Order: sequence, then C-alpha cells, then structure tokens
Amino acid sequence: MAKVLVLYYSAYGHIETMAYAVAEGAKSAGADVTVKRVPELVPEDVAKAQHFKLDQSAPIATPSELAEYDAIIFGAGTRYGTVASQMRSFVDQTGGLWMSGALVGKVGSVFTSSATQHGGQESTILGFIPTLMHHGMVVVGLPYAFQGQMGVEEVKGGSPYGASTITGGDGARQPSEIELEAARYQGAHVAKIAAKLSA
Repeated sequence: MAKVLVLYYSAYGHIETMAYAVAEGAKSAGADVTVKRVPELVPEDVAKAQHFKLDQSAPIATPSELAEYDAIIFGAGTRYGTVASQMRSFVDQTGGLWMSGALVGKVGSVFTSSATQHGGQESTILGFIPTLMHHGMVVVGLPYAFQGQMGVEEVKGGSPYGASTITGGDGARQPSEIELEAARYQGAHVAKIAAKLSA
C-alpha cells in the first residue's frame, strides 16, 4: 500500500475542495492517504479582510515529514502565472531533504486553480515541475486517458500536466463535477504508480 500525501494551499477553498477529491481518488486505488496544508503567511487581519477561508480542518505539514510518503500531490492556486507564495515558501524549506536525497524516486504531482481560463494554470504546474525534478521525483500528470479534459462543451480546467479548476474573477465558481473527476483520476493514477514503485 502506497503512502500518499496531498499537500495543499487554499486561500478561498477551491483548492481545498480539489485536494479532498484528489485524496478520494488515491484512496480508491488502495493508498494510505493523508491530507495536509502548508502554513498561511498572510497576517490574520489581512486574511479576514480579504475573506480568506480560515476554517480549514486539514493539519499543517512540516517540510521534514515529506520523506515519510511514497508520493506527494501538491495543490495550490495560481498567482500571476506561478504557484502561490505560501506553497513556494514551504517547498523552499526542503533543502535538507534535497541534500539527503530523501525524495529521490518518490512520485510528485501537481494540481492548481486560477480565476480565468487563461490565468496560468499550465504555467503554474510546468513551473513547479523543475522543483520536483531537482528532488529526483518521478513526475506524474493527468494523462489524456482521462477523457474529461477533452472537448469544448463546457468551460473546464485540466491539462495533461494536472487537474485544475477555474474559480471566476470573484471566486464564486466552485469546482465542477468534471474538474473533481479529473482530481480523483489524478489521485488514483498517482497512487497506482507509487504502489508499483514502492513495491
């Protein structure tokens, strides 16, 4: 049984919802799944003024614990075409893991969100992949075997690089069912590959 960590940052709850869908998919593939989040860096008064979702129940992760898992699926929203600084700050604290090679051979995968269809979902995931590769991780995306990312019958996130959701400029749009299906597929896909590698 592969041990999978779904590690996320979510300011408004969209990525939190996606994270639990990813976890559901990984569990369906037989993985032992943990969902955790990275610390908030924004002062509480500013976060409240910006209507951040501060009632998230997932525990806070520490960088050192990443070595305990066979796969890590990272999720964070897009900020100006790159990953949110809260996730970047967390990952920037993994130098000790890099020095010891603690993540070499483990599976790494990424999912994201943005306000608009062209708000940088692909650039965010693609920009995160070098970090995974520097750690020696095996990068896994969302293959086109998940047919839900095909077609133009509705507005939807998702790419072969990873699942994603579109929130709308005011954040009112929640992840659609097809986007949640993509997240579940990615979670299951990662879990299956991690199980094979850890065996």
